[in-house]
Amino acid sequence: MPRFAANITMLFQELPLHARPMAARKAGFQAVELLFPYDEPVHRIRDGLVHAGLPLVLINTPLSRDKAGRRGLAAVPGAEEDFAEAFRRALRVAKVLGAGHIHIMAGLAEGPEARDRFIRNLAWAAATAPDQSLTIEPINPHDMPGYFLNDFDLAAEVLDTVGAPNLALQFDAYHARRITGDVAGAWDRHGHRAAHVQVAGYPGRHEPAGGEIDYPAFFARLEADGYAGFVSGEYTPAGRTEEGLGWLA
Repeated sequence: MPRFAANITMLFQELPLHARPMAARKAGFQAVELLFPYDEPVHRIRDGLVHAGLPLVLINTPLSRDKAGRRGLAAVPGAEEDFAEAFRRALRVAKVLGAGHIHIMAGLAEGPEARDRFIRNLAWAAATAPDQSLTIEPINPHDMPGYFLNDFDLAAEVLDTVGAPNLALQFDAYHARRITGDVAGAWDRHGHRAAHVQVAGYPGRHEPAGGEIDYPAFFARLEADGYAGFVSGEYTPAGRTEEGLGWLA
């Protein structure tokens, strides 16, 4: 079976952030991801990771300097300087925490100018940090209206255009179901580009069990395809986190 990570931004919220890695370890997870490690002293997060003995597999770039709900900056025309500042901040935090991937968030934008800006910013980021794994993630327009990267085919086109060896796809099965209606088909077309996988139930975005996505079959497919990365539970627990972890078995 795949190696599973816990998204500790969404899971174990009854605990302070620095205590969540240990809770994840005790629950059976082999790694954690943390969406935005920017509002708590980074040394406290690092100490929690070290205490638990778990790697941090992924962080996101900051949403924006002013936190104005822009959902990232990489595809936003005219925000080049803010994007560069946000990316360098993410790099500093990733270095301290040992983050495996940095997810570069595209932001709210549309049109050819946004596509060109996204490609240029991604190429700059990949060249600036050649030893850091970077990802981009299609996010469905139902949950995040106006987000630029809302299609897997667009993500493939962008990745091919940039052509950087340290830039890959972040494949979220929940978003794949909402965007394409067919998780297995989306994986068939784009799974070879994926460096990181995330899962949640559909349609409720709770535990990845039951619902309309056949997760046992999906996990078996990842194993058959030789996917070597982590699979992260990025979902909102229906109750207490520990009560809904039967899917890990």
